[in-house]
Amino acid sequence: MDNKSFLFFALFLIFCVPLALSQEVEDEQEFSYDVNSPNGPNHWGELNPEWSTCNNGDMQSPIDLTHKRVQTTSKLGRLDRDYKPANATLINQRHHHDMMLTWTREAGHIHINGTEYQLNQAHWHTPTEHTINGRRFNLELHLVHKSIDAKVAVLGILYQIGRPDSFLATMKRYLKTVSSTRDVEKGVGIIDPRQ
Repeated sequence: MDNKSFLFFALFLIFCVPLALSQEVEDEQEFSYDVNSPNGPNHWGELNPEWSTCNNGDMQSPIDLTHKRVQTTSKLGRLDRDYKPANATLINQRHHHDMMLTWTREAGHIHINGTEYQLNQAHWHTPTEHTINGRRFNLELHLVHKSIDAKVAVLGILYQIGRPDSFLATMKRYLKTVSSTRDVEKGVGIIDPRQ
């Protein structure tokens, strides 16, 4: 992946119940992002009773970020990031959809409109969960943050194949180690989320 091909940087604020982090991708084995698949987004509400809400919504993930109903706002102000290196673990528990990097102690936070959101984890989806003008990209990174009052802020970055990305290059050997086995964890030492 390539820094030059860093195509999109989006901030998704999801104000929801405290279970948001665990529900974001509890078990992706049962579903697909392929809209033409029998287990794709159009059928998510039928795949699991806990996902029945997917039948009622019209702007739940995955969404096309250029859809006319998606709104951009300048009211969020400047994104104030204060990350720091911390011990981390890489987890492949998401089957074929993503890898997750969790920090075992505080790895910093972001501030949005005066609210502090602690960085909890990062995970990659391949292919991307979201699209731009109907186009799905090769990889999507989500940096998941949570406030003390259980609000969730997710920073999303979409990638396409290109020159090596420096952060992914540092993670390459660990990703290879856990990629072939499900439900495996690998301590990866100190990881700097500022990268």
